[in-house]
Amino acid sequence: MTDSMYQPGKNTPLRTRFRGFLPVVVDVETGGFNPKTDALLEIAVSIIAMDEAGKVYPEPIISTHIVPFEGANMDPKSMEINGIDPYHPLRAAREERDALGYLFKPIRQAVKDAGCTRAILVGHNAFFDLSFINAGVERTGIKRNPFHPFSNFDTVTLCGLAFGQTVLARAAQHADLPWNQSEAHSAVYDTKMTADLFCKVINQWESVHGAPA
Repeated sequence: MTDSMYQPGKNTPLRTRFRGFLPVVVDVETGGFNPKTDALLEIAVSIIAMDEAGKVYPEPIISTHIVPFEGANMDPKSMEINGIDPYHPLRAAREERDALGYLFKPIRQAVKDAGCTRAILVGHNAFFDLSFINAGVERTGIKRNPFHPFSNFDTVTLCGLAFGQTVLARAAQHADLPWNQSEAHSAVYDTKMTADLFCKVINQWESVHGAPA
């Protein structure tokens, strides 16, 4: 086997495990469902790493609150669910461009350190998170988006395959991961649980094919 070929259970290096992409788990909290018009309020990311045994694991979460862009819509129903007060004086939010730059810098470095070509977003209903990231990049004029613009890994699909569940809470419970409903719908908590689920599915797949569990 060459370094560029993936074979299940053969401890493929991270730089070639996912066709040169580095998985980065992302969760966003927003003011609605339309990435063009609704506020991007919070982002959390967890970069996926690999140990010497070939098992993937999540790096510590990096997160930031975001100041709503000028004219951003914030639907009352969405705000009730996420519980965010976008103008709280202690929120310590960054302007949208600064927030994205703050998150993109360590992602770019991790891509380089892993020998990968770019990052690929991992999310639960990943199209939603990716659409808000892409809209923020377009709105702020950022030139170096580390994420692939349309490809992603969706844990809805992975958990449907591995656990027969598509809802994040139910998938976590079927994966024997602790779930705290009171912490759900925060970017940090949902990123943590999504990252744990992603790593569990990937490592479980490798163990089926002979890699250490």
